[in-house]
Amino acid sequence: MGKEWAVAEPVPTTSSPEDVNSEDVSSDLSVVLAQLGAVLLSAETVDTAMRLVTRLAAATIPGSAGAGVTLIDTRGKRSTAASDALVEEADALQYEFDTGPCLTAWRDQVLVRIDDVDEDTRWPQWTAAVADLGVVSVLSVPLLAGGECLGAIKVYARQAAAYDAHAETLLGLFSQQAAILLANTRTVAEARQLTGQLTTALRNRDLIAQAQGILLAQGAADEQAAFAMLVAASQRSSIKLQEVARRIAASFTGGPPDRPNS
Repeated sequence: MGKEWAVAEPVPTTSSPEDVNSEDVSSDLSVVLAQLGAVLLSAETVDTAMRLVTRLAAATIPGSAGAGVTLIDTRGKRSTAASDALVEEADALQYEFDTGPCLTAWRDQVLVRIDDVDEDTRWPQWTAAVADLGVVSVLSVPLLAGGECLGAIKVYARQAAAYDAHAETLLGLFSQQAAILLANTRTVAEARQLTGQLTTALRNRDLIAQAQGILLAQGAADEQAAFAMLVAASQRSSIKLQEVARRIAASFTGGPPDRPNS
């Protein structure tokens, strides 16, 4: 059974409702939804979607010098995208130290804001290192979809206190839509990969069956004996079984069939 479309979950913020102008948020959200709708139509892979989302986040959140997305699977494998070199370097330091606002947003599933890295004491090793890069303010939000935290999205600024309650709300809204997009794109990518694997397996099975038929015609006792001959030839030559079958089929037909995938 295929996966169901993901549903984003709200992200806790540090602001109160009265701090945010609802008309401004509504206007900004309309822009975000329109932009992400365009991404949904054009994104073909997870990497493509992440790159487009980072560009939109950097352009959407006022005062941002750049944006980044980190996707983390259940085995801890990271897939990352950044809008520019500044973000790449700042994120690389988080991964090197295994600590920082983005990883905290993912691990604790909370919004994280830094108004000035020189005054923040939560990640001293990381904040000291990024200060040399020119990073001053940071805002990071987890990517929540379907009860799963996919990773986090973050924006960096070169000015102190670049992000306020409005920026928190806007990035939170952006992250909800981005999480849906990335989760669904990942699901489609996984389905395509599985389809490709099944297609390859079927193609290889048919090729091996064709080679078995040739060996039967040439005197093999039965299908089991023909398959054992293929296995023995594969072991002797250190060539994959499907490649041995391809060569046998090619020698019989006089022309090479489609080469199987490994």
